[in-house]
Amino acid sequence: MYHSKIKGLGYYVPENVVTNEDLSKVMETNDEWIQERTGIQERRHVIRGEDTTTSMGVKAAKVAIERAGIAKEDIDFVIFATLSPDYYFPGPGVLVQRDLGLKTVGALDVRNQCSGFVYAISIADQYIKTGMYKNVLVIGSELHSTGLDMTTRGRGVSVIFGDGAGAAILSREEDLSKGILSTHLHSEGQHAEELSLIAPGMGKRWVTDIIADNDPNDESYYPYMNGQFVFKNAVVRFSEVINEGLQANNLQISDINMLVPHQANLRISQFIQQKFKLNDDQVYNNIQKYGNTTAASIPIALTEAWEKGKIKEGDLVVLAAFGSGFTWGSVIIRW
Repeated sequence: MYHSKIKGLGYYVPENVVTNEDLSKVMETNDEWIQERTGIQERRHVIRGEDTTTSMGVKAAKVAIERAGIAKEDIDFVIFATLSPDYYFPGPGVLVQRDLGLKTVGALDVRNQCSGFVYAISIADQYIKTGMYKNVLVIGSELHSTGLDMTTRGRGVSVIFGDGAGAAILSREEDLSKGILSTHLHSEGQHAEELSLIAPGMGKRWVTDIIADNDPNDESYYPYMNGQFVFKNAVVRFSEVINEGLQANNLQISDINMLVPHQANLRISQFIQQKFKLNDDQVYNNIQKYGNTTAASIPIALTEAWEKGKIKEGDLVVLAAFGSGFTWGSVIIRW
């Protein structure tokens, strides 16, 4: 039995910065309203034609591969987490395999929205632990901006989300005291529609009906979120799954050196920080700059924290996510 270790990290965000002031020009909102509810000051949106979910993932992956000190030929498997694939099918995993010029390795797509990267890390960890693979490329990438209702009607959701990608190389680690110690995954489908995008979907209508209707007032094509309900569930599940991971490894809250939560809402992160009595150096947040990039948010934040020297060898690092599904999970890492 092996452990898996994060050997390389990388991220990519579009250059186009969209501030709260920019949004106030296309919908009834303002900087104070957005920051009070979300903590977000700005986010990145792609410029049409310049980036896709796959291309952003490829750019992040190239950085992670270089930092891992491996050749692309050393990659045994690709896992791509996203809710915003380039195509309905095939998924972006095979597009990454093609665009990076990898050998004919397996490619898996993970559709667990905000928890996608945590789920993907868990899968990669198990493949490596059992000896099946030695180096797994894990990507979380999202392109939200082209699918948002950028009007006053949609402001409750549209001000939150941004575009970007993060990537990690997980490699075999024979020192069982280091690397990923455990992962913990959960779901509660009874609340699936409380944070959802219903259409286009095969369960909603026949494609011929959608084309025939061509209804501009059909809001099922835009994301829906029951904000207060999601918040209440998130703070409970975040706490539970972090404690679950610590208990599984006989660790205490005081052992945490760095908590990297999914960047859903700064208020959620602050609530968890206060509940666990963690100081500012023990929690990393960057939603202020990038908004919520769902599956990309944890790898972007983790990479930034590592680049800034906030994560050092031997540190206990905890990743935690909650989102649509509902799904949630945690990863406990000895760096």
